[in-house]
Amino acid sequence: MIVTRFAPSPTGLLHLGHAFAALIAFDTARMAQGRFLLRMEDIDRARCRAEFEDAIVKDLAWLGLEWEPPACRQSEQFEDYKEALEKLNERDLLYPCFCTRKDIANEVARASEAPRLNQQGLEGPVYPGTCRRLSKTQRQERVASGAPYALRINIEKASSVAGSLAFQESGHGPNGETGHQRVQAKLLGDVVLARKEMPTSYHLAVVVDDARQGVNLVTRGEDLFHATHIQRLLQCLLNLPEPTYAHHRLITDPSGNKFSKRDNSVTLHALREKGVGASEIRDQLGLAII
Repeated sequence: MIVTRFAPSPTGLLHLGHAFAALIAFDTARMAQGRFLLRMEDIDRARCRAEFEDAIVKDLAWLGLEWEPPACRQSEQFEDYKEALEKLNERDLLYPCFCTRKDIANEVARASEAPRLNQQGLEGPVYPGTCRRLSKTQRQERVASGAPYALRINIEKASSVAGSLAFQESGHGPNGETGHQRVQAKLLGDVVLARKEMPTSYHLAVVVDDARQGVNLVTRGEDLFHATHIQRLLQCLLNLPEPTYAHHRLITDPSGNKFSKRDNSVTLHALREKGVGASEIRDQLGLAII
């Protein structure tokens, strides 16, 4: 049975891009007589707010979506993330990184072969591995001093442990990628999996959550296609099931830019207040009513 999910962050109101992603996941599950789940990615406690979560539920119900209750909240799953981190740490695949964003930018600028734009990770320039070169004693001293740090995965070592991997793309990536895709996790560098005060990051949480909830078909925007490389690697290292992926086109404004939560004119709440109907939203997004 196909199981899909929609996983918004309650840091603002949903917009047309979110509506498209949610409807794609819902329609895919319904047409296959499968299951559709809702998950709140609320690990950013500084920005996530209860009123936004309430608004998300109202917007999705207005669109005609139904999901299995209750909606999962990442903020309630921290013990699962800690367990996953410990498994990676036991294999010596993690290391603490004490670099600030400014430190990383300066290091990249000094490098003789700085990463080009197409080598950037999801959070900026690919990390140059500065703290990976620290000795065990240096790391312990920095941690003991109380310095803030992030836990990064040693991609080179992790890739060596995992060996050759691939994932199945039933949709398309930003450059038309589809079908059997070879994992190239090294392109993203040593990504952050957790921080001193937060036992997870997007990459770790999403693979743990999908496995726990039994999600076997991940539908999402093509802007997240490259994140699949690191997530497939984590699934292998943590012995988690491998879902199929179906990335889809992004909904953009007339200028070709992605919609933003800051643009109130295209939020579902604003459109509903104007009297726009859910069927009109589907029509605008080019989605048939099923």
